[in-house]
Order: sequence, then structure tokens, then C-alpha cells
Amino acid sequence: MTHDGRGVADVPGKKVFVAGALVGETVRFLRRKKRRSFDDAELVDVLEASDSRVEPRCAVFGRCGGCALQHITPEEQRALKQQALADALARIGKVDPARWLPPVFADDPWRYRRRARLAVKDVPGKGRVLVGFRERHAPYITDMHRCEVLEAPLDSLIEPLSRLIGALSIRRRLPQIEIAVADNATELVFRVLDPPTAEDRQRLAAFGETYGLRVSLQPGGVDTITTLYPSARLEPLRYALPAFDLCIEFRATDFVQVNAQVNRRMVAFAVDLLEVDSSHAVLDLYCGIGNFTLPLARRAARVLGVEGDPRQVEQARSNARLNGIDNAEFSSADLAAMDGRESWCEAGCDRLLLDPARSGAAEVVRHIDTLAPERIVYVSCHPGTLARDAERLVAAGYTLDAAGIIDMFPHTAHVESIAVFHKSNKKK
Repeated sequence: MTHDGRGVADVPGKKVFVAGALVGETVRFLRRKKRRSFDDAELVDVLEASDSRVEPRCAVFGRCGGCALQHITPEEQRALKQQALADALARIGKVDPARWLPPVFADDPWRYRRRARLAVKDVPGKGRVLVGFRERHAPYITDMHRCEVLEAPLDSLIEPLSRLIGALSIRRRLPQIEIAVADNATELVFRVLDPPTAEDRQRLAAFGETYGLRVSLQPGGVDTITTLYPSARLEPLRYALPAFDLCIEFRATDFVQVNAQVNRRMVAFAVDLLEVDSSHAVLDLYCGIGNFTLPLARRAARVLGVEGDPRQVEQARSNARLNGIDNAEFSSADLAAMDGRESWCEAGCDRLLLDPARSGAAEVVRHIDTLAPERIVYVSCHPGTLARDAERLVAAGYTLDAAGIIDMFPHTAHVESIAVFHKSNKKK
């Protein structure tokens, strides 16, 4: 199998990738797309099922592009993701970890997603406004009525949102909704290309009141977001990291890890793996709003968080003040353009935490001899770029001590992982 839920059938003449087929199954399939070295196929019927096959919970599974693995047990999903990580490290990075870490995952793989962007489209041919994720093999929005992976109360609001937007005068000028579920509130940010009428605003506010939601409007960039309901001054959205006695505030459009329970476990795991004590200077690159920086500050002598988005840097500073942390500083810098002459780079560090986007941390790794950390924890959302950077770190004298997966997105093919590197002969 591939890690995205396609079974590989080795038929005479060419391999065929069958979406939804599992290892060991006998299936009937229909070829849909022919390629030079393999064909893509649609699963028509399962004649002999695998023990790993389960009934998908979602009514639109297979059509919706949000999930790819609901037909597989959670244990087998994690095994597939670990194999994807192992394959990437071996094939791209030409490295193997000295040991495999236990997977980090949530107790319940359903209703976990607290941040998402829902697409919106008025489709007269269907007689309704579609709200949801795009289809797996097409740019269309899936005709869905609920979502099994969105956190409550959003899981059951797809159909009510469809009816709400269908009643607005600007239903064809409202392309998306940003959603955020915090510990203290749930906020919907409606992207509006035309100003809503007074009646539209009343309908949106009434929807917020009925379902206990915050409703905001975004006519332009993120700086144009304004709260429509409720009208009273609101406290910021927040989530807790109880193991570190921290409260993290964020805006609905800020980047936060989508799975609250996995995030709590991941942060604690990463801090432990970094082996930080009160003598260490720690550098947290791609720090966002302080998700790792502030927990690290609870244990380290000092921490510097660096992030490219100035808005997130300011939010991180605010979170440090909120939690009474005075040994954490934050700086804004484009880490894809670093040249090694930045003051924070030349100052070096004892410990380094990396949590980059899918493109990885190529420029940071290029200057790893200047940073000279003894220990690195690398949190990755793409096995390929982690493997690429791992190869360069090993070439620079680091050992890949351990690696493992973080199942941040159950039922999807998305592979998050964590890796630990160590260098015994640290530069003095």
C-alpha cells in the first residue's frame, strides 16, 4: 500500500494503484487514468476483505478529499504513516534512526479538528449552497451535510451553514469560512467579497446566537476582520497546555495545531526529547505564537523564538506576558532567506527546536555549524523534506538518535513526524 490509502496491484504489464484497496485483498477495479509506468484505478468491489478493513463513518468518504484512510483501522493507519516516514528517511535521506519512538496520537480519532477552512459555493443545479471540503479527484466542493472529523459543534453545522448562506443576498460572493474551536469559544470568519446587507448581518448574528458561536466578517486581508456577533467586547480565543501551566491566546486565522490533544502530547514529548535544563540557551525556529517556545521557557535558562510572520511574533510576545514568562524573547525573520550572519544565529544555542512548514528547514540546516546546537528536535509535516534535511545534518556530524510519527490528522494521508539529532563534539 501507499501511505495515502491506495493498494498497489501488480498485474501483467504494469502496476495499478487502486484507491481504497488494502494489502491481501481480492478486489475488482476499473482503470481510470493511464500513466507511463502505472495506472490509477477506482475500487469497484471488495471480493475478499482484509482484517484491517473497517466501515467508514463518513457518508461521503471516498468522494470528499478531506480523508483518505477511514476504511482502515487507526492502528494500521499509524503503521502506514510510520512506513512512509521510514521509506523517506532511507530513500531520500539515506539514514535510519537508531531507535523508533512510540507514535503520538489521540485517544479518540474522531471530532478532533479545531481549525479548518471550509469552501463555499452556490450551486443552482443542486438547489443549495455547498459547504465543506473539496472532492478528492475534482475541484468541486463535496455535497456533504456533516463532517466526522471537525470538532464539536462544527461537526454538525455543515447543513445549517448551507441553509444560512443560501438565505443571504451575497450567497454567491461568500467563498469560504475560517473556523476555529478554542477552549473558551468557537469562531466563524466569513470571507465576504461584497458587503452584506443589514438583513444579511441580522441572519448571521442570529446564527451565532442560536448555536453559541462568534461570527466575524473578513472583506479583505486578515487585518480587515471584524466581529459581528456578539457585540460585547470579547476575550481572546485560547487553549491550555496544562503540563506547563500555560494559556495560549490566538486569533481565528492564526496557525495553531489542529488536534488539541495531540498538540498537548506532542509539545510535552518534544520538550522531554530536547533534554532541556536550567543552564541551556534554546532556539525555537518557526515558532509561531509560542506553542513550543513558552513550554521550553519553563525549563531553560532562556529561549529565543524566531518566526517569519510579524503578527504571530507579536502574539507570541503577548502570550509570554500573559503567562508571566520573562526568559523568552521573539524575533521576526525570513528563515528561508537566512545567511548565517543574523545576531541570533552567530550567538548559537545549546538546544534547537525546528517546526517548519512543508518546505522544511533547508537554510537553517545549511548554517547548522554556526548555530552549533548539541541537540536538535525537528518536528516535521512532510517526510520528504525531513529526510532531505536529515541527510544534511548527518553529513554535518549529527546522529539521528530517534524518529517517530505524530498522528495529528487521523484518517488522512498527512504524515507528521518528530526526529531527534545529537552531536557529541559540539563546537566551542
